[in-house]
Amino acid sequence: MSGQSETMSQRLPSWTRIPPQQLLALLVVVATAIALLVGGWMWSTAPDYKVLYSNLSDKDGGAVIAALQQQNIPYKFAEGGGALLVPAEHVHDLRLKLAAQGLPKGGIVGLELMEGQRFGSSQFLEQVNYQRGLEGELARSIQSLQAVQGARVHLALSRGTAFLREQAKPSASVLVQLHPGRTLDPMQVAAIVHLVSNSVPDLSTKNVSVVDQNGSLLSADGNGSGTSGANIDTKQLKYRQETEQSYIKRIEAILAPVLGNANVRAQVSAELDFSEVEQAEETYKPNQKAEDAAIRTSQTSEQTAAGNNAAASGVPGALTNQPPQTGGAPLEGGKQAQSPSAAVAAANLRKESAVSYEVDKSIRHTRIAQGRLKRLSVAVVLNDRKVTDDKGKVTSKPLTDAEKQQITELVKGVMGYDKDRGDTLSVINSAFNAPEAEKIADVPLWKDPSTIAMAKEGGKYLLLAALVLFVLMKLKPVIRNLSRPPGPPAAPVELLQAPENPEGPAPRPQIDRYETTLQSAKQIARQDPKIVANVVKDWVAGNEQ
Repeated sequence: MSGQSETMSQRLPSWTRIPPQQLLALLVVVATAIALLVGGWMWSTAPDYKVLYSNLSDKDGGAVIAALQQQNIPYKFAEGGGALLVPAEHVHDLRLKLAAQGLPKGGIVGLELMEGQRFGSSQFLEQVNYQRGLEGELARSIQSLQAVQGARVHLALSRGTAFLREQAKPSASVLVQLHPGRTLDPMQVAAIVHLVSNSVPDLSTKNVSVVDQNGSLLSADGNGSGTSGANIDTKQLKYRQETEQSYIKRIEAILAPVLGNANVRAQVSAELDFSEVEQAEETYKPNQKAEDAAIRTSQTSEQTAAGNNAAASGVPGALTNQPPQTGGAPLEGGKQAQSPSAAVAAANLRKESAVSYEVDKSIRHTRIAQGRLKRLSVAVVLNDRKVTDDKGKVTSKPLTDAEKQQITELVKGVMGYDKDRGDTLSVINSAFNAPEAEKIADVPLWKDPSTIAMAKEGGKYLLLAALVLFVLMKLKPVIRNLSRPPGPPAAPVELLQAPENPEGPAPRPQIDRYETTLQSAKQIARQDPKIVANVVKDWVAGNEQ
């Protein structure tokens, strides 16, 4: 019977032989271990949140959160609700998608106000909404600049009327809030002024004022130059700087291969003429010879007097009515005498000739462009030449006069030296003072950002490994007890009781079933070995069957 009970106990699962208290403790340990492992895995794989938008208005924040909820994107707030965080892998994708939806709007209302006009609204209300929308659109455009964090535009527009001859000119005021550490240069201020001026009809640049968040007036003269004295054109200043830098780069580029990049310093001062001159000339040359001149007009006229009008001449009588006779021999000096009739015909014939020649004239229109170069002043400083001796020692050696002359000729060719224009060139050789190397303090290893990031990443895995090791250490004794083979069958109750021996030791308190049975079996074996022998004999006999 004892053998059958032993066989049935061996067939039962190991966990059924664990006492209830120990089984409960095992379940608690296993549940705790699973919770720690799951928590560690979730913590190690938690997404890294980054800022999607910061300083959102309540209206824009609600619209953005609604869009995130529609896309099932997790989010959370930071910095007291001033920043909206999303997983890092979704930041850029979400910004593009939200921008396509027109979010965030930045709390500025644009011309979309005109879309919600109600039927029957007054003309004054329409004008006010149009002005608000125009101000909002201008503010959005100005906010697109990198240095501008926020902007507000105020327009003062006059309503046209037919009862006033002179209408008030519109004006505008712009308030810009710059990012920390950012500034606006005069060119950017002028760009803002022209942007506002060209967006409003009849708005002059002189009537546009730009103010920053510190109360500094950036456009004092209305054209963005920031100066209230002489009108300094920023374009002219920029053109002059570009011209000087162009000459400097050309001079250093031609001398760098000869002396080295760090051994040449050049400065150029360019005097430019920005006056715009337009000139017209008309020149007449002296009279040329008749045969070389071009005939413009030629006019010839002849006049002959009639016979009736001729005066009576000759000797009255028969001879006068006779035709004229041929000339005879010359009377004086070989000249033939002219008859009175021929003299009268010659006196009645008259010829006139008028010739006009072209006059040489030249007309020239000359327009001198702005930015004409008037004078150049160039200064070049050369470092001493580095010489290395046979022992490898480096020393400085001044340039020779011949080398300086060659360099001077090179610079003259590059700058286009013109003595008549008043150009000046100065080439000096001097040893440069080497700047002291900036000592950068070594960052301790425990302060290095890369080390900190690597430590955080490694700490996750170390903590997860520690949790696994802790769970294994707690489960190891339980697994060992489950894998231990079952002990001998329980002895009879009368054998488990201590013999009546007043001098013997007091019975030991029962710890658990297994330990009590083991101690009782040992005690019986010491006191009565025959019983143990019989039990072993029964086991052997049962195995044989």
